[in-house]
Amino acid sequence: MSTVTDRRVTVWQNKISPNVKVAGSGSPVVFLHGAGGLIWDPFLDKLAERHTVYAPEHPGTSSGDPDAIAHLDNLWDLVLYYYELFDALGLKSVPVIGHSFGGMMAAELAASNPERVSKLVLMCPIGFWRDDAPIPNWMTISPASDMPKYLLYDPEGPVAKQMFGAPDPEMQIRMIWCMACTGKFVWPIPDKGLKKRIHRIKAPTLVLWGSDDRLVPAVYAEEFSSRIPGSRVEMLGQAGHVFTLEHAEKVAALVEGFLS
Repeated sequence: MSTVTDRRVTVWQNKISPNVKVAGSGSPVVFLHGAGGLIWDPFLDKLAERHTVYAPEHPGTSSGDPDAIAHLDNLWDLVLYYYELFDALGLKSVPVIGHSFGGMMAAELAASNPERVSKLVLMCPIGFWRDDAPIPNWMTISPASDMPKYLLYDPEGPVAKQMFGAPDPEMQIRMIWCMACTGKFVWPIPDKGLKKRIHRIKAPTLVLWGSDDRLVPAVYAEEFSSRIPGSRVEMLGQAGHVFTLEHAEKVAALVEGFLS
């Protein structure tokens, strides 16, 4: 396992001090996490074997700074905030990997300022909407015990037991707060106009999707790839929405092959 350090930076007129987890050495890469919060998993460990991985926590989810989310009113505030964060980390043009909500943000960053993103990996991103394939909002999934059915290929398997087997009240509260902080920017549906600007993406793009994703259906893979010039899709069999936990080594190999 890689040694992960926590780096605190201050941005947005000194009002937001996010924590950024950093590990590895080599060329930099940014990872933007999904709605449930940042989890340093084996996929990021594999990525850190060849890269310096920067994994920022979404505003409001860093320890001791829950009110940070109040300083960002809308999606465009969040986009500009990330450019400031990249500047604070000394990242001028960098590969960006985003999962789910983080994938939407990675696409927005690459579309609004193409020079800031050198390569783009989108892992089952949100951002579009189809009436024939609605995306459940994670804040409205009820009962909460149904969550594994939406996130995992095997909701009774070892990954499910690892994630949901032993309830940890502190972890559950943190996850709910993370979902609230990210949900602020996609409520009530995740279509915030990305389809009008996604054509501006210039970075080589890899779209990864789990064939059995029941949260964001796999039909959206084509929706993204068809709008991003030169992009390609890799479908992962027997994989759900959190496929980095289900197939860490396979996903890491695909991403590393693309980045190199």
